[in-house]
Amino acid sequence: MSLNRWVVAAVVCAVSVSPAQAESVWDALRAPGSVVVLRHSYAPGGFDPPDARLEDCSTQRNLDENGRAQARRIGEAFRKNAIAVGKVLSSPRCRCLDTARLAFGQVEPWDVLQGALNDAELRRSRLAETRKAIDAHHIGAPLVLITHGSVVTDLTGLSIRMGEFVVLRRAPDGTRAVAGQLYVE
Repeated sequence: MSLNRWVVAAVVCAVSVSPAQAESVWDALRAPGSVVVLRHSYAPGGFDPPDARLEDCSTQRNLDENGRAQARRIGEAFRKNAIAVGKVLSSPRCRCLDTARLAFGQVEPWDVLQGALNDAELRRSRLAETRKAIDAHHIGAPLVLITHGSVVTDLTGLSIRMGEFVVLRRAPDGTRAVAGQLYVE
């Protein structure tokens, strides 16, 4: 599917979920093969410093105590709603890895989820690889992808807050559609 068709399908089906509609998001997560695209929990600031290094969290923008508590609440919300997750893939940035560990207790770093703001070709390549993983997830517990706002927007056309997630499910025609989104404060 072309990039434009994939994004249009997601945007047309996007639902902003109120607290009264949250149950439909959890119901969508119970469908085999669903996918969660989670923007990392709250980390003050906008971008990593120019000298940030992946192997050294002290050089990166990180979760603060509010972000760590938010990540724990995300995991609690999944457990409260009886949603067991499958594979958890994360950007290798520490704020994403920490979100995964605190929420789900497991994580596998995946370079493609860090995006590539300043390299259009790398950005397209990583987006295509992410879509391929999403499209390959047909059965079982939800696949969880923890990433950054720009990657969520590239995948879904939505701009979401830190600590918010989008649920993708397979439509009858085989495409992926946004089933809903939910913010955990």
